[in-house]
Parts: sequence; C-alpha cells; structure tokens
Amino acid sequence: MSVLVYTESENGKYKKAALEAASYAKGVADKMGTEVTAISFNMSSHDDLKTYGVSKVLNVANEKLSKFNAEAYADAIAQAAKKEATKVVILGQTANDKYLAPLLAGLLEAGYASNAVALPESTSPFQVKRTAFSNKAFNITSISTDIKIVGVSKNAYGLKENPTELTAEEFSPELSGEDFSVNVNAVDKATDKVTIADAEIVVSGGRGLKGPENWELVENLAEVLGAATACSKPVSDMGWRPHSEHVGQTGKPVASNLYIAIGISGAIQHLAGVSASKTKVVINNDPEAPFFKAADYGIVGDAFEVVPKLTEKLKEFKANNS
Repeated sequence: MSVLVYTESENGKYKKAALEAASYAKGVADKMGTEVTAISFNMSSHDDLKTYGVSKVLNVANEKLSKFNAEAYADAIAQAAKKEATKVVILGQTANDKYLAPLLAGLLEAGYASNAVALPESTSPFQVKRTAFSNKAFNITSISTDIKIVGVSKNAYGLKENPTELTAEEFSPELSGEDFSVNVNAVDKATDKVTIADAEIVVSGGRGLKGPENWELVENLAEVLGAATACSKPVSDMGWRPHSEHVGQTGKPVASNLYIAIGISGAIQHLAGVSASKTKVVINNDPEAPFFKAADYGIVGDAFEVVPKLTEKLKEFKANNS
C-alpha cells in the first residue's frame, strides 16, 4: 500500500517538479509508515528518483506514450494505483499535471486537492494545507474519499534528498483505443535555455521598456542569473515578445524563488499570477506603481540606468566568487 507518485519527464530526464513531487511523496509515506512507488514513462535511468526517496519505479515502455497524452497517462496511472493498492497519489502542478488530475480523479473516484504547500496536517482525517484565491490565502482541505490525490505546488515543498534503495519494474498497462481519442501531432516549445515552468529565477519586462529593441536589458540580466525571461500581458499583446513568455493570471503562473519585474506597473491580473514567487523585486520609475505594495524589494529608478548597473555588478560578483 505504497504512496504512488507520477514523475513527469522530458527528453529522458525527470523534471524538477517530478523530483519535488517525489520528495513530498516520501514525506507523506513516512507519515503513513509506508514507501514510495513512482510511475514513469519511457525512462531508461531512474537514479534521480532514488535520491529523493523512491523505493520502486514502475516504468511504462510504450512508444505510443512518447508524447504526453492525458487520457492514456491517466488510465495507466490509475491501473498502477490499483496494482499497488495505493491510497494516496501525488502529482506535481505542471500544465500536464493539471490536465491529468481530473481525469485520474474520475477513474479512481478520488478526491483531489491542488496547490498543496505542505505535508498533510493529518492523515486521519487526511487534511492538506493549500493556497486559495490566487495565492492570497491558505486553507486546510479535507479529503474523505478512499483514494486521495494531492497536487504539489511548484517550489513550495522543495527538493529534499532522502537516498533509498530502488528497484525498477517494467509495467504494461492495458490501454484501449479510447485512450488515444486525442492524438498529439506536434509540440512547439519556447527555445529559452531556462523555461518559466522550471525556473528558480524569472526576469520579466513590461511596457516600461518602451519597445522590443530594448529587450536585451531583460535578456542580459537573465543570462547572468541563469534565469528565464518573461513579460506582462500588454507586451505579448503588442507582439514584442511571444505569448509563451506571458506570465500572470491569464498567462503562465510563476512560483519562482526570485521574480524580478522591470517596467511592470503591477495590474491585479499580473500580481495574481506571480504572487506565489517567494521574493519579488520591482524596478520602476513610478513610485506609485501598484507592484511596489506587493514587492519584497523595490527600486524607484529608470530601468535603462538601473538594470545595466545591476547586471554589471552581478557579473563582477560572479567573477570574484567563481
């Protein structure tokens, strides 16, 4: 009766969100006095999983599942849960996880608590602390169904090393044609070195940069920090940056450890989408910009003067401490 965790992967590597989910699953398993079983798809190495507390991995080797398919993946995970007599299933909170969760909940007749930020307050009754109202508050959610599903909010629980002995087992779920009623023909991805979804640091720009020709301010700072680049909705609407970089309530949510906003006033929709970030730094020449009220650190100044100086200082710091 192990805790089951779905470990999402890409290009033969486990995503950070999957390892965080595995860390969380280990914490839940310890509370319940059991072990962690992971399910993965088309993976050849599982070394990362044993670092974060996984004792067994069920690997599904199926070429038809080389691309994410929510219905097929949900069916496979449900079959794995039944095989392992699982009572708790742990997911991340990536875009794929969010498609997957309601389908899996339906198949397992399970209750689902999304955006969990801490281990269960109690396992009997099963109660989870999670964010609510666009990360403006927390609530304690009780799951009373026989099987429970928990989605772990990004960068909330963190990566916690807990080395274990791991055994790998090939798992072949029985999938029907109905599982492939939706086919993935192509996948278009942003080509940034660091993706917004996995980034520890995000550097974002707004209309205060005055035009796409000035975006090197964002890119140069991001390069020094090893960060992903992002933008506000007006910037993507005007075509300065691709929509894949739009963050906010109507774009991609951000839960980075550090979020730097350059020339972004801080409309409520933008703040709602980035409020889960742990530390927010705002650079704006308007001292009345709403973003300053939500910021941990604020710099009132011209971005065209402040950002190049900040970038140079960071370069010097890295050079002296490398």
